[in-house]
Amino acid sequence: MNDPYLPFDGTSAELERVVIDRYRHLVSFLPPDCLLFREPWGRSTVLCLDFNHCSFWLPAIQMKSQTLLEAAEYLGLANALIFRVGRKFIGLKTRSPIS
Repeated sequence: MNDPYLPFDGTSAELERVVIDRYRHLVSFLPPDCLLFREPWGRSTVLCLDFNHCSFWLPAIQMKSQTLLEAAEYLGLANALIFRVGRKFIGLKTRSPIS
């Protein structure tokens, strides 16, 4: 059932765009030039943060990785983050194991 009042067309690509927009709203400290997208990683999906156009922000943003991860989990985007600069893998953040 399509609701004409919804702000998106209901396709999975459009829904993902809306959720990523909400993610950007939750983590407003993320630079607008940082590309966000999801990709398969083994048997799960990770949220990629690509700093190719704003690499100078990467160290400061990585310090806030726990907040980034909590927002991604809250929205159901991913349980892990990958930090990149273009194709270069910089780091991975996952939920800390409970001891």
